[in-house]
Formats: sequence, C-alpha cells, structure tokens
Amino acid sequence: MPSPSFRSRAGRAARWGAAATAALALAACSSTRVSRIDPNAVTDLSGRWNDADSRLVANALIQQSLGNPWARNFAQANGGRQPTVIIGSIRNKSMEHIPVGTFVADLERALVNSGQVQVVASKAERGQLRDERADQQQNAAADSRARLAREQGARYMLQGDVQTIEDSEGKEKVVFYQVDAALIDLETNAKVWIGQHKIKKYIERRGIGL
Repeated sequence: MPSPSFRSRAGRAARWGAAATAALALAACSSTRVSRIDPNAVTDLSGRWNDADSRLVANALIQQSLGNPWARNFAQANGGRQPTVIIGSIRNKSMEHIPVGTFVADLERALVNSGQVQVVASKAERGQLRDERADQQQNAAADSRARLAREQGARYMLQGDVQTIEDSEGKEKVVFYQVDAALIDLETNAKVWIGQHKIKKYIERRGIGL
C-alpha cells in the first residue's frame, strides 16, 4: 500500500498536470490568426456601418448627383467650364459611431474620379495651404512661388446626414441606414440636387453548438 507521502506527491503531480493541460487548452482557444483579404471586398461581421458601406454609399450618391442636369447646365452657361464643389458638413444623426471623415474622403474621391467636377480643399486644408503660400513668399525662389489670391472658389456645397433605425427581437435585428444629401448653390442658396441612399441589414445572432 502506498505511503501517505507518496499519495500526496502523486496528488500534487496530478493537479499540476491538470493545470498544465487547462493552460494549454486556454492558449489554444485564445490564439490569433490573421488573413489578408481584398480591401475592396464587402465584409460584414457585426452588422454595423463599415468601410464597404461608406464606399458604396458615396459612389451611389455621386452617381445620382452627376446623373442630374445641374453640372451640365453650369457648363453650358459658363463656356464649358466645370463646376467647383466643396464638401460641407456630413452629420451623423444615428446612435452608432460612424467615421464621418472616411465617408467624406470617399465622397471626394468619387467626385474627383468622375472627371466632371473640380473639388476644392476644405476650410481646414485651406488654412494649411495658405500658411505654405505665405511662407513661400519669403523663402522660395521668385520663379517657384505659388501666387497669392489665385484660389479657385467653390460654387456648390455638398451637405448631408446619416440616420439609422433599428428593430430587434431576441437574436434577430434589422438595421436601416438612410443617407440624405443635397448640393447647394453657394451664390443663391438654391438646392440644385437632392439625393438619398438606403441600406437595410438583417443580423441574426446564432449560438455556438458543441
């Protein structure tokens, strides 16, 4: 019959073995795996607003806008000159965190890449550009200085907002996004285009079976 000290050592060894096994199992469960995917791929994990929504909505709104006659009418009235546009405030009226800066960048990209309008710098960007031009007047060679008072003024401002409606029951949820946008003539305050794009997502939370 084993002595008490032997049984004590055996018990401690068994406990240490069980603890080591549990630690290894926990490490295996918490391991991280990273895979690179196409940045343009549409991926939805949580169901919240993401980069694909920002890009797709921006493209859809700009296509809507440029499909209307305002840009063509401006060009015809101004000897073929392209209209100049600035992005104004894009307000997030939803309860969800939406990175508005990324959405603004997507809108600007879609406008510039259309080749039908000119996009001018924002107020914050203009401040930095003006500081650089002022510095050049004193420190840059005369033939390389950017001239003063040559800025291209915007004729139209694009403004908009994002709103959401959620409906949920148990493990199911529907999230509805509505993005409204308007293009406003800075000289007359007339709205020359009003657009809207909607997204509806169905989200189902499933339990993990063993």
